Amino acid sequence: MERVLAAGIACTTTRPKPSVVDGLEQAFLVEMLKLAGPGQPTGEFGGGIGESQFASLLNDTYAEAIAERIDIGFQRRNEEIE
Repeated sequence: MERVLAAGIACTTTRPKPSVVDGLEQAFLVEMLKLAGPGQPTGEFGGGIGESQFASLLNDTYAEAIAERIDIGFQRRNEEIE
């Protein structure tokens, strides 16, 4: 992926291909965020039906960001089992 910085310099970033364990960690986090994540505001500050429809996308994004930054340890457990 190539981005252009403010000075016009191209910056190429390569992300490693996510493994099956990374996907499992992300799916685990999505389910945990559904149960214990940020709640939806109600009343005048609530987003109504639109907010409830997009809440899963926000949870997916939160889970991806968390999975990139912390190690839940599924890879170590997988290696111990094998």
